[in-house]
Amino acid sequence: MDLATQPVTGKPRDAYYWRLLATAASFALFGLGGLCLRVLVFPLLACLPGDAQAHRQRARRTVGRLFWCFIRFMARTGVLTYQIDGAERLGRPGQMIIANHPSLIDVVFLIGLVRDTNCVVKRSLWDNPFTRGPVRSTQYISNDGSMDMLDAASHALQEGQTLIVFPEGTRTQPGQAPAFHRGAAAIALRGARILTPVTIKVSPTTLTKAEPWYRIPARRVHFSFRVGADIDPQAFAALGPPPQASRRLNDFLHHYFIKELAEDERSAP
Repeated sequence: MDLATQPVTGKPRDAYYWRLLATAASFALFGLGGLCLRVLVFPLLACLPGDAQAHRQRARRTVGRLFWCFIRFMARTGVLTYQIDGAERLGRPGQMIIANHPSLIDVVFLIGLVRDTNCVVKRSLWDNPFTRGPVRSTQYISNDGSMDMLDAASHALQEGQTLIVFPEGTRTQPGQAPAFHRGAAAIALRGARILTPVTIKVSPTTLTKAEPWYRIPARRVHFSFRVGADIDPQAFAALGPPPQASRRLNDFLHHYFIKELAEDERSAP
């Protein structure tokens, strides 16, 4: 996997119309890839020998590889650049990865980096013709806010799966601090062996909530991913009953991300 830092360009409106065309090609490729997975690739994978866990693992690794190819395509065509610090510490058994959510393709980056991972994704992906094949074959967890979702996520961690969660539940509004829901903290306390934060920074902002794909910024986008130090959920579980422990862990994570993102802003050129 090529994790080399991609160079940041500061040119005003650098190759704007080329990037617009490349962005359109990227999203067309993503949609076509989703349909191919659903009607061709996953039915073929289902014919291979193995139990349910083996089929799930094949599906997740296939999606992870294709997601990373998609990121590399966007980088090579000049749509974006990226920097990833600490990727080697992602993907451990029972690890819960939590991240802020500034852009539509954050999850594509993380699943591309952690090939055999589970992920809590929004419910609408189950009804989207381009994505419902991959999310069902990989058995990702629907973020419907129910107790069943919390149970499924906790059980996945207890089984030793890696799990990616975005505690905001939706993309961050530009210029606003992330607002975390306590569901992620509750999952961590119930099932995670380790909790690892990943701070994501996107400059300039792009693909935010309710922003169409064709509204690209004047200059090339740079994605920065920084993997933070591991957090022991049991240190918070010992602080009181589950609701109190969940609230304290959620507050800790919220303040951690606000601090990390503020440091990014101060250090930006």
